[in-house]
Amino acid sequence: MPLTPEIEALLKAGAEAGIRPAEELSVADAREQIRAVCLSRDPGPKVDDVENRTIPGPSGEIPVRIYYPDGQAPFPVLVYFHGSGFVIADLDTHDNICRELTNLSGCAVVSVDYRLAPENPYPAAPEDAYAATQWVSENGNELNVDGTRLITVGDSAGGNLATVVALMALDRGGPNIIGQILIYPITDYNFDRPSYRENASGYGLGLATMHWYWGHYLTSESDGADIYVSPIRTPDLSGLPPAHVVTAEYDPLRDEGEAYAEALRAANVSTTSMRYDGVIHGFAGMLGQVPEAREAITGCAKAIKSMLA
Repeated sequence: MPLTPEIEALLKAGAEAGIRPAEELSVADAREQIRAVCLSRDPGPKVDDVENRTIPGPSGEIPVRIYYPDGQAPFPVLVYFHGSGFVIADLDTHDNICRELTNLSGCAVVSVDYRLAPENPYPAAPEDAYAATQWVSENGNELNVDGTRLITVGDSAGGNLATVVALMALDRGGPNIIGQILIYPITDYNFDRPSYRENASGYGLGLATMHWYWGHYLTSESDGADIYVSPIRTPDLSGLPPAHVVTAEYDPLRDEGEAYAEALRAANVSTTSMRYDGVIHGFAGMLGQVPEAREAITGCAKAIKSMLA
């Protein structure tokens, strides 16, 4: 289907406002731009409580933000990893998604401010993500959450981390993760799928931007074959927790997300998936602007409740 009127209007407004592709900017300027864009959006709903703190990581403290719903603790817990190519974005840029997830799922959400490239290239991000997940699992009492009812969640690069952490947990003997929510995830270092050709430019995230992200994240192209970079290349995906995968029609990452969902099903991993037509990469954060954003987060919350049942 064609772009939705809301997406078309947002793309036009971004062009008129001088929003530039990340590859045309310095890393510092790209980070400032994404903050300005995201913080201009609907801030999301109020939640019962929000706490900022740090937790131990492999190379120092990791900042996290914890969102609590109304209800009786200990809450099931979602460990959330933000997107934006492992290079830009932070806790603030994805605050609205975390708030929506908290209220709609009834879970506490721990949003993780993992180290970014190029200052900290691969494998810093997955190691931080894994360490944070392990710490939350083992220290639930300190956070008033139930670390035995833990689901990893992420969008884009964060979707990559959400499933990579699940792979690492299998390889390293824990922690126990009962589900994974993957919102337009990066699953492969590969630019050859049809969705890359169809959506190479003109829809926000494009081919050149993905080259820019990967170029900052990886220290060599050979890293792209690592399963903790390209989880779809894992020889055996069996044993991973149930998954819910969200994709967008006008997104270069569409095909690899859908291929990963199929690979999980082929490995007998209980997997649901949903493509949202007429929208672009990043649409889930456009709350208050794009109706499909809340639809997608509501669908994720429904999948979470099913995983917890």
